[in-house]
Amino acid sequence: MAEVEAAQLKEEGNRHFQSQDYKAATKSYSQALKLTKDKSLLATLYRNRAACGLKMESYVQAASDASRAIDINSSDIKALYRRCQALEHLGKLDQAFKDVQRCATLEPRNQNFQETLRRLNTSIQEKLRVQFSTDSRVQNMFEILLDQNSDADKLEKAANNLIVLGREDAGAERIFQNNGVALLLQLLDTKRPELVLAAVRTLSGMCSGHRARATAILHAVGIDRICGLMSVENEEMALAVCNLLQAIIDSLSGEDKREHRGKEEALVLDTKKDLKQITSHLLDMLVSKKVSGQGRDQALNLLNKNVPRKDLAIHDNSRTIYVVDNGLRKILKVVGQVPDLPSCLPLTDNTRMLASILINKLYDDLRCDPERDHFRKICEEYITGKFDPQDMDKNVNAIQTVSGILQGPFDLGNQLLGMKGVMEMMVALCGSEREADQLVAVEALIHASTKLSRATFIITNGVSLLKSIYKTTKNEKIKIRTLVGLCKLGSAGGTDYGLRQFAEGSTEKLAKQCRKWLCNAAIDTRTRRWAVEGLAYLTLDADVKDDFVQDIPALQAMFELAKASTSDKTILYSVATTLVNCTNSYDVKEVIPELVQLAKFSKQHVPEEHPKDKKDFVDMRVKRLLKAGVISALSCMVRADSAILTDQTKELLARVFLALCDNPKDRGTIVAQGGGKALIPLALEGTDVGKVKAAHALAKIAAVSKPDIAFPGERVYEVVRPLVRLLDTQRDGLQNYEALLGLTNLSGRSDKLRQKIFKERALPDIENYMFENHDQLRQAATECMCNMVVNKEVQERFLADGNDRLKLVVLLCGEDDDKVQNAAAGALAMLTAAHKKLCIKMTQVTSQWLEILQRLCLHDQLSVQHRGLVIAYNLLAADAELAKKLVESELLEILTVVGKQEPDEKKAAVVQTARECLIKCMDYGFIKPVS
Repeated sequence: MAEVEAAQLKEEGNRHFQSQDYKAATKSYSQALKLTKDKSLLATLYRNRAACGLKMESYVQAASDASRAIDINSSDIKALYRRCQALEHLGKLDQAFKDVQRCATLEPRNQNFQETLRRLNTSIQEKLRVQFSTDSRVQNMFEILLDQNSDADKLEKAANNLIVLGREDAGAERIFQNNGVALLLQLLDTKRPELVLAAVRTLSGMCSGHRARATAILHAVGIDRICGLMSVENEEMALAVCNLLQAIIDSLSGEDKREHRGKEEALVLDTKKDLKQITSHLLDMLVSKKVSGQGRDQALNLLNKNVPRKDLAIHDNSRTIYVVDNGLRKILKVVGQVPDLPSCLPLTDNTRMLASILINKLYDDLRCDPERDHFRKICEEYITGKFDPQDMDKNVNAIQTVSGILQGPFDLGNQLLGMKGVMEMMVALCGSEREADQLVAVEALIHASTKLSRATFIITNGVSLLKSIYKTTKNEKIKIRTLVGLCKLGSAGGTDYGLRQFAEGSTEKLAKQCRKWLCNAAIDTRTRRWAVEGLAYLTLDADVKDDFVQDIPALQAMFELAKASTSDKTILYSVATTLVNCTNSYDVKEVIPELVQLAKFSKQHVPEEHPKDKKDFVDMRVKRLLKAGVISALSCMVRADSAILTDQTKELLARVFLALCDNPKDRGTIVAQGGGKALIPLALEGTDVGKVKAAHALAKIAAVSKPDIAFPGERVYEVVRPLVRLLDTQRDGLQNYEALLGLTNLSGRSDKLRQKIFKERALPDIENYMFENHDQLRQAATECMCNMVVNKEVQERFLADGNDRLKLVVLLCGEDDDKVQNAAAGALAMLTAAHKKLCIKMTQVTSQWLEILQRLCLHDQLSVQHRGLVIAYNLLAADAELAKKLVESELLEILTVVGKQEPDEKKAAVVQTARECLIKCMDYGFIKPVS
């Protein structure tokens, strides 16, 4: 019974195979294999299952099944050939060659076997050629590199070749197999920077995308040695070793996203221990005095990139928890470093900022309140442990730590400011005689005074001290930071005219001093950065921003600073914030009169608008900014590296661009200075709000500019997607309208652009707005469709059955709005000219078609009348029966009246088209000329 059932299952599998259901066929063959012991049937089943494996690209399974069939019958030619195919796909060309060679021996006249034999022979020869040439190249390179007598040119060439070879998978494997790791370790031992760098970069290439190799290299070189190399006082070396560690981490954690097959796939490695060891060593590097500033920065960069989750939807945040438990105190130590104290670790200008970013990312990666409370307690214990009445250095470190946290997770920083003695200590340090203490205290006060409640405390308790420091100190660094502190306190009321913190005129004096610092090219960039930051706060005051945009040298000094500082994210953010304030492009809450009355009645404070924040003043400021060259500065800022140009800064730049594009007369200037090109990356990357603002600015430019000039070359195609996204119903009506205008202009340029708009699935949205009740939106959508119908794929949509697209266009031709009529008639004219089928279909979609056509042909506006007459001509030319129906209607009389008119310059096209219609009727013999 079992044998009979097995035979039935085999037949069932064959049927599934013929119907291309390979999974079901495999299942049937597998069930049959369990039931039979008949060797002939077993061989057939294995052979057939191998065929399924080939079809499903399960080559390992296919090779295994074919081998089992061959074990039963060594001359099974089908099994041999199937194993040959599977082995070829697995890259085992020599074994595949042996199988097809046996097939060719058994059936010498089979052309398929002969062809496969020739192909595999060629592939094997090529593989051997590459292999042997690679082996010899590797050997030669190492001989040159390890020979102390090699000349410099040869050394450099060999080192570069080795790096390139290490990046190729085949080359990396040959280096690895030929004792290359041991030879690379010898290069590391030479202590010669150029050779060590070459070795590190080669190892980096070898580790990329190969877990087993990365693990072997990590253990062979040793994490201590890798971290030691990253600790040296050499920026290029630190970066190269950082890349090596990143390649190892990516391979061990599976972030390389490569598909592994064969041995690499079969190898199961527990990488968690290695990854934890790397993290632990990186944390130890943060607090080691032996580590250079560059090394510390790269360690922080690696932690920033690899510890927090990349997607918060992933539940596991164990790496963050491990770092919080084992390394948060070490990160806090870095944040609390004061460069002017003798105990300070080696730092760069960016080290403390990178540590603040890491604290912020770790805090954001926590999943629940207990985890955040634990994080806060560690911070509190660390800071309170630093307070010591006998040791002023420790107190300074504590305040510096709070200052660093305020630049990271702001909510946590504010909680720490509420701890007993923290604010008091900040104010006390301001009164210290040591400049280092004053510098830390002033910076901490700047970061602490963001909340109005904190600012009020400082204004009450610390302003007099800040003013005193400002007047007495001769240290430029302290002076300008004190100035920024006063600026920030002065702007604590925001744009609210009724919440001025200082006396009338005080903020203008502060701003004047900031502008003076900004224009002084003799001062270093880092110090001038603080002047821009001061203006970023003070320009919330309308008097300050009005004065600032009139000070052309100060504006241009800020723009030049922004262009020269595209590697400093703080300057870019401060400049962008200042420009947002000057153009009033920040979000403003809508004032509801009823609520204002209610607030006044209940004696609550009501925000007041400054007289100089009204539209006339804003427009004047925009004009001055454009005249001063703001667009070239913005274009330079947009080109900054993505790590420097944060998403928040991109959003600010997008807001500025949108404000600058508001007046259509200014858009030509913006395009001429490269504003169109600069907007494209802002519309594609960044925050959701930033992308929408940039897309809106692009729509404004695309609506009125020649696309070829505004977006030269291939860039014009990148504009389409942001504009299509603006058609979303969640966007406001103005954004929808200007996006439609932009798409209308683009679709009128070329069929390639129309094709791009079609592929971005804009057609349903455009049709949706053609139904809109709002006149301008309906008009803009109809005009866009008028351009789009020239495209063949759009025409096919109109030709398809079961839709009302053509009916909608015909009915829009009967609208009272002249512009909608004009656009709809244009679309209909092009559609009926392109396809005779659409001429017939037009008469079927609505009973009003003839009345609408007659109205078009009698229209007062010549452009609409001309389009109506073109439609009439298309219908007459399409079909004799349809032409007869038109001649029997009042349309003939209309055509006759129009055709008999004397054509002047304006009416020439209309009269000519009417006469062509009458000639067509004469051709059919429906009418005769009067002699």
